[in-house]
Amino acid sequence: MISMKQHAISIAAIFLALAIGVVLGSQTLASGVLSGLRDDKDDLSHKVDELQNANNQLEVQIGAADSFDATIADRTVKDVLAQRSVIIVTTPDADAGDVDAVTKLIQAAGAAVTGKVGLTTAFVDNVNGERLKTSLTNIVPAGIQLKTGAVDTGSIAGDLLGSVLLLNPTTAQPQSTPEELALALDTLRSGGFIEYDQVRPAQLAVVLTGNPTGTDEGNRGSLVARFAGALDARGAGVVVAGRAGSADRNGPVAVVRSDAGLSSATSTVDNVDRQSGRITTVLALQEQLAGGAGRYGTGTKATAVTVGGAPHS
Repeated sequence: MISMKQHAISIAAIFLALAIGVVLGSQTLASGVLSGLRDDKDDLSHKVDELQNANNQLEVQIGAADSFDATIADRTVKDVLAQRSVIIVTTPDADAGDVDAVTKLIQAAGAAVTGKVGLTTAFVDNVNGERLKTSLTNIVPAGIQLKTGAVDTGSIAGDLLGSVLLLNPTTAQPQSTPEELALALDTLRSGGFIEYDQVRPAQLAVVLTGNPTGTDEGNRGSLVARFAGALDARGAGVVVAGRAGSADRNGPVAVVRSDAGLSSATSTVDNVDRQSGRITTVLALQEQLAGGAGRYGTGTKATAVTVGGAPHS
C-alpha cells in the first residue's frame, strides 16, 4: 500500500518533470524565435542598404541633371523676355536662394526686374485680416475701381497692389502715379505687411513661395493664391512658383490648381528649387504674355514637367 509520503513524492516528481520540460522547451522555442528574428533583421538590413544605394544613385542623377540644366539655362531662356519687365513678390517662407536664382534667370532672359516686394507674416496671418483690409481700402488710387468680386483679403490685396505694381496689359503704361505707388507701399510697410526697397511698375509678376508644412495655421495658401489671381487680372501675367510642398494640401500652388478660375489664368510651377523649375518659371512668364497658362513640375495636379513638355501620364 502506497503511503501519503510516497504519494507526495510522486506528485512532486511529476511537477518537477513538467517544470524541467517547460524550461527545456522554452529554451528551444526561444532559440528558434531568436534565430528567426536574426534572419528578419539581416533581410531588412539588406533591403535598407539596397534602398539607400538606389536613393544615392537617384541623388547623383538629379545632381547631374541640375548641373546640366544650370549649364544650358542662360541659353535656353535667352531673349524670351527681351524688353519686358518683371516684379518679384515673395511670401514669408520663400527661400532666398530660389529668389536670387530666379531673379538672375529672368535677367538672363532679357527682362528688367523692377523690384522685389516681400509679403510678411503679418500679411498672411488671419489675425490681421481686418486691419489689412482697412489699410488697403484707404490707399486705393484715384481712378482705380476695385473689382466687385474681390471680397476676401487676398483678392483685395492683389487687386490693389496689381493696380500700382503692374502696367496696364493693353497699353503697357502705369495704372497709377508714382505718388500713389509710394503711398500704397509705404502705408503697407508702416503697417508691417510688406517689405520692399525700390520698386517700379512691371508688366509681369512672379509670386515666389516656399515649402509650407502641414503645421501652418489658417488659410495662408488660399490667401496667397487669391492674391496672385487678383494680381494677374491687373497685368500681363503672373506665375506662382514654389517648392514641392506648395503643391500639396493647402499650399498656394495647390489652391491655384484646385480652382478652375485661378488655374485657367495663373501659371504654377512646383519645383522652383530645381534648375529645371527655374527655367520653367521664365518660360511660363513668356507663355503668360501670349495669353496661356499651365501647371508645371512634378507635384500634385501638374500637367507637364515644363512649358511645351510632354504631359504627365
